[in-house]
Amino acid sequence: MDAEKPLVVNIWGGFTRPSWAILVLLFTVMVVLCLQISTKAVFPIWVEMDSDKSSFPVDPRSCSGFFRQGPPRKFVVSISEFGGVGDGRTSNTEAFRRAIRYMNRFGDKGGSQLNVPKGRWVSGSFNLTSNFTLFLEEGAVILGSQNPKEWPIIEPLPSYGRGRERLGGRHISLIHGDALTNVVITGENGTIDGQGKMWWDLWWNRSLEHTRGHLLELKNSHNILISNLTFLNSPFWTIHPVYCRFGFPNISSLCSFLLYLRIVETLGAAFAFSNVVIKGMTILAPLNSPNTDGIDPDSSTNVCIEDCYIESGDDLVAVKSGWDQYGITMARPSSNIIVRKVSGTTPTCSGVGIGSEMSGGISNVVVESLHVRDSAAGVRVKTDIGRGGYITNITITNITMERVKIPVRFSRGSNDHPDDGWDRRALPVVKGIYISNIVSVDTGRAPVLEGIEEVPFEGICMKNVSLSGLGPSATWRCEFISGVATSVFPLPCPQLETNGSSSWCAHL
Repeated sequence: MDAEKPLVVNIWGGFTRPSWAILVLLFTVMVVLCLQISTKAVFPIWVEMDSDKSSFPVDPRSCSGFFRQGPPRKFVVSISEFGGVGDGRTSNTEAFRRAIRYMNRFGDKGGSQLNVPKGRWVSGSFNLTSNFTLFLEEGAVILGSQNPKEWPIIEPLPSYGRGRERLGGRHISLIHGDALTNVVITGENGTIDGQGKMWWDLWWNRSLEHTRGHLLELKNSHNILISNLTFLNSPFWTIHPVYCRFGFPNISSLCSFLLYLRIVETLGAAFAFSNVVIKGMTILAPLNSPNTDGIDPDSSTNVCIEDCYIESGDDLVAVKSGWDQYGITMARPSSNIIVRKVSGTTPTCSGVGIGSEMSGGISNVVVESLHVRDSAAGVRVKTDIGRGGYITNITITNITMERVKIPVRFSRGSNDHPDDGWDRRALPVVKGIYISNIVSVDTGRAPVLEGIEEVPFEGICMKNVSLSGLGPSATWRCEFISGVATSVFPLPCPQLETNGSSSWCAHL
């Protein structure tokens, strides 16, 4: 290998050598963009869609163009050809594992697709491969095995330092992947059912030995599409993209994102790094099932969550980035995340939660066109002393809520730490939360906005917020926060009253 010529990763597999002309172009675009960016610029930068670049219908405000559609897979085969039996009883764990081991050889030969026909296909955990499509035909159901041994124990995530629920390792997800490129999980509204009751009972009975597995986890992976399926009854968090990160130097999160978009536009799909699109999904779990979050982007960049319906026993969507000292040390933030046109219900948690595991930092998040009903909270920012990290540049707009107990909540003091090694001096920074065009009917309580005394939450902007159904004695609860409010009813707490310095909020 010629050491004088740098390598770049080609997302379609293998390595390619860029010409020096391309490297000069990359450097020039980087410099020009970063010089042009205003420090007050506000995310999002929406992806332009056209029929040549995306498999989705044109939507000028869609973020699904994050996924770069490649050519059709050249090798297509059915799970039945590997001995799979869809009778709802036979274990197909080895059939899935054998099929994907075989299809791995086609990653650099045009890719492969594994079809799952109509039927009920019981399986334990299996790993995916790159340049691969898992396609569930109409009427196809993958059922999570009820044998815990078919969910092996793997190492904990380094940004958590241990299993999220129990010390030590954790059960692998039902469908898993690490360091993958160009993966599609889709179908004709087929179903993946984790059959999580066995795991929930272990949790409720306090007999759980290791942290439960997710229904789907993809680590360190790039150019991912998850669409047009129903996910049911996850043992734990349902969809967990983690460490799926943008590969350019972190000049600043917004600068990097603008640079990324311009490079993709100029140079095409080969430079579309670390994109995850989760679109058109239905995610369901019993409303009393423990910790069955819908979608949890974690220490990941460039994530689009769009057109999804979710019912769960925890947050519909939760943005995370590591837990206390482990997340601080790993320092992998979540950034450039768009959540739009998501609806659902959760009686104990929130429509969208930011945190509470946010120690690697969270920035540049847009939540748009969210519809939450019969839930404990609409949107929630969660952190704690010991978390460290930051939550900055969060835009929440065009939200409707029905019968939500607390429409907007900032909270602290969860007293939830991985071990005794957390640092009480590690204080999170929360700054730049923009909330606008909120309508809540049959509201249970006024907003609760509680910052941290040592580091108050700053730069909170609220505009066009209408909360109806509150009793005449209902008042906002605010502590250690500062910001401004415009056209907010009922009247917010004094810390958010409009004043002469509010132009930065009124014009956003």
